[in-house]
Amino acid sequence: MTNHTEAQIRPGTRADLEQLTAIYNHYVIQTHSTFDTVASTAEQRQPWLAAHPGHGPHRLFVAEADGRVLGYATSSQFRARPAYRTSVETAVYCAPDAGGRGIGTLLYTALFEALADQDLHRAYAGIALPNEASVRLHTRFGFRQCGLYTESGHKFGRYWDVARFERPL
Repeated sequence: MTNHTEAQIRPGTRADLEQLTAIYNHYVIQTHSTFDTVASTAEQRQPWLAAHPGHGPHRLFVAEADGRVLGYATSSQFRARPAYRTSVETAVYCAPDAGGRGIGTLLYTALFEALADQDLHRAYAGIALPNEASVRLHTRFGFRQCGLYTESGHKFGRYWDVARFERPL
């Protein structure tokens, strides 16, 4: 099994889309981490990929080892209205067998280094609870909880709370 020091962090590309989709679909089908409820195809995820060019505030980084994508991190548009342009929403997803190995830390390190020279003021993240690993990761990167949406998502026959986190940039 590859450890985190053997993973290479790089910008995501079109060639990664199948593996990125497979990772995301695991969370769609198996967890409450995302409130999407239907798996998507790589073709359906192309607009998502296009929204994360290799420059600017909306970025995509992947962790790769031996040709396999182990995870990815993104900074995305926070809200569509122009006054939100200095804010981003971040997320990190690891392959099911890559969690707990430091991959998320490597990805967020690269992401926040890339965002440091952007005209940004805040990063936000939403974490469906419970998710102690994600709360720990975000806290380690300077996020603090700034809100809680109670019972805001319904998946797997129950309601889930979402904690909102923010970090200055």
